[in-house]
Amino acid sequence: MPKPMVEIGGRPILVHIMELYSYHGFKDFVVACGYLGHVIKDYFARFSLQNFDFSVDLGTGETTVLERNAVDWRVALIDTGLDTMTGGRLSRVGPHLGETTFLATYGDGLADIDIQDLVDFHKRHGKLATITAVRPEARFGSLSIEDRRVVGFEEKVVSSQAWINGGFFVLEPEVLSYIENDVPFERAPLEGLARDGELMAFEHDGFWKPMDTLRDKRELERLWESGHAPWVPSTQP
Repeated sequence: MPKPMVEIGGRPILVHIMELYSYHGFKDFVVACGYLGHVIKDYFARFSLQNFDFSVDLGTGETTVLERNAVDWRVALIDTGLDTMTGGRLSRVGPHLGETTFLATYGDGLADIDIQDLVDFHKRHGKLATITAVRPEARFGSLSIEDRRVVGFEEKVVSSQAWINGGFFVLEPEVLSYIENDVPFERAPLEGLARDGELMAFEHDGFWKPMDTLRDKRELERLWESGHAPWVPSTQP
């Protein structure tokens, strides 16, 4: 299945990401579909029927949802090609974004970012692009050693090393002019924005975790099952 459709707590990770944006008032989505994009399209085409009661007229095939849909999102699902790079995908959905500030992120990373704070930061600095900078969790625990004697263990902690790209961008329409062909957004487009002084970093010290491996999926599942998933707004302090 496409990676954004891998489930955490019985729901695709893509829906978890969209719920974070929706909680902060951003409910108009454009999904750049690629590998097995029809799976994503089918999921959202059936969303109301899967989640709400409905009736069906067997003569006409017409279906009617019987309860008010509490999920008031608008979702455009755009085929951007099988092997297209991230910059190319962003460029190909450009016609569906309008001539206004828009937000973008990857389909496999969860965080407890205050999206409104992120947008406010972007508006204050007045540049073309904002990237969310995060410090990744160390992959392994560490040993405390004194004179070659192990004196303790430390669990995995947030790395104190350099900031990295955590996604969760805020972008002006002019950013699309930095994208030529189907290039990775993280290379020439972002490098060009940085060179022109048009890229700012929103530093996020809170929870952030990509789902790159089966280990990551299992860790996210464990957090979900604990009832304290950090990326869910209702569980945040």
